[in-house]
Amino acid sequence: MKEFEKFKMFLVDDDPFFLMLLEQSFQNLGITEIDTFSNGAECLNHLHENPEVIFLDYNMDNLTGYEVLKKIKRYDPDIFVILVSAQKDIKPAVDSLKHGAFDYIQKSDDTMNQVESVLKKIVEVKQLIEKRKPTVIQRMFKVS
Repeated sequence: MKEFEKFKMFLVDDDPFFLMLLEQSFQNLGITEIDTFSNGAECLNHLHENPEVIFLDYNMDNLTGYEVLKKIKRYDPDIFVILVSAQKDIKPAVDSLKHGAFDYIQKSDDTMNQVESVLKKIVEVKQLIEKRKPTVIQRMFKVS
């Protein structure tokens, strides 16, 4: 079993075809806890369900992915948010990363390979974080 199969995942995109394609790709990777949303407001209304990873379209009506990213990070800075966009401009990617996005993926023929690569990076980061967390026993016996 791959570590990322256990992730609770949100997918947010106003393009129903891309959303379906992304969801199917995640299911093919073995991920079963997937919720899809067609806009940022729906996603924000469900943050209490504690997703670990959110793939978020950058260009959406009403609330942009960038605006949703900032609200997600205020709600829970530990959620891994990956912005996905068809834009070729580098500025949205840089701005997203500055405001806490874990990564930025450009929609292309290679998107699904990039998605799997990002999931593997998230697993590595989570493992590093776990290794660095002191255990309760270590904290109890820490000499000040």
